[in-house]
Amino acid sequence: MQRPDLLERMAVQTAERKRANLLRRLRTIDHVDGPWLESGSQRLLSFCSNDYLGLAQHPQLIGALIRAAREEGVGSTSAHLICGHRTAHAELEEALAAWTGRERALLFSTGYLANLGVLQALLARGDVCVQDKLNHACLLDGAKLSGAELKRYPHADMAAAARQLAANPDAAALLATDGVFSMDGDVAPLCELAQLCARERATFMVDDAHGLGVFGEHGAGSLSAANLSQHDVPLLMATLGKALGCSGAFVAGPAALIEGLIQFARPYIYTTAMPPALAAAALEAVQLAQSEGWRREKLAALIARFRRGAAELGLPLAASASAIQPLLLGSAEAALAAAQALERQGLLVTAIRPPTVPAGQARLRITLSAAHEEAHVDRLLGALETLHLTAPRKAPSGDHV
Repeated sequence: MQRPDLLERMAVQTAERKRANLLRRLRTIDHVDGPWLESGSQRLLSFCSNDYLGLAQHPQLIGALIRAAREEGVGSTSAHLICGHRTAHAELEEALAAWTGRERALLFSTGYLANLGVLQALLARGDVCVQDKLNHACLLDGAKLSGAELKRYPHADMAAAARQLAANPDAAALLATDGVFSMDGDVAPLCELAQLCARERATFMVDDAHGLGVFGEHGAGSLSAANLSQHDVPLLMATLGKALGCSGAFVAGPAALIEGLIQFARPYIYTTAMPPALAAAALEAVQLAQSEGWRREKLAALIARFRRGAAELGLPLAASASAIQPLLLGSAEAALAAAQALERQGLLVTAIRPPTVPAGQARLRITLSAAHEEAHVDRLLGALETLHLTAPRKAPSGDHV
């Protein structure tokens, strides 16, 4: 027998993806000016950024980053547990814990690493991890890495989640869900899931990457909006690279959880700490997100304006109250053609295709920001009207990878 060549196999898989109109491509952005992007010779109005509060280019964030870089340099030079944990990191962790109503918070370099670290540290073989089928890929990967049994319930199906927890009542169990689902924009049934976890004595974890800054009192996120405390949801993960306009992530919860993650979360222990200048900028963003409530009010008004216009045009818009507004088109070909047509009109909207979403559920993923103006939303609606989009035939539900 001849041993298969791994690079040849990958080349075949890439070619198959290209034939199916599912090939992912990099786009280089040359310059950013609020919601406007320049790429090559094109100037595009972007509706695909996660900068929900319009903070990514805020002068106070830039100033904080520059000041800290002058004082501390660029890189942290080490992992947190060696000599990489600086005052800026400690101050940011304290601010994040206070904002979200948790005892302590712990910084990670990315949200992906945070979810891998939490699930790998908490779970072991023989345990059960129950997850929504549309959870972000890093939650699924974290459960697989842990060795626990991964069970996935149909999206937001409370009865199925309950059956999966009840099926193995003697095993240690964790239920994990996105707070706001990254491709659908809807909010998980958080209160019902918290009640289920309490009944089943399962640990409840919420990834609120797309809810922090957008929902809740002072922007504290989906759990705040649902009035769920640390007791109800002991494990909160959220990112700093979306509504806060920076980069990185954190886990917040009881002091015992954070101390345990410092001991056992390998992606935390063995990763260089984020640059202290970035932590200083993120701290500024946390303060602005809380104090400038007008950003959330403006975002909510733009979401409402877009949804009204989409309804008037009969666009196949999914139910979502968040900044993520998916137009469901069905086939990858339809989504790609719509994105290309919008780009010809000077608008950048991403076509989301399998395997990021289930087969038959390709869509345009439109995201709104406080950096947009009403005229920008109206321009998008006008362009969408020219495409004559229709709802796809109902497709069977599938996995989100």
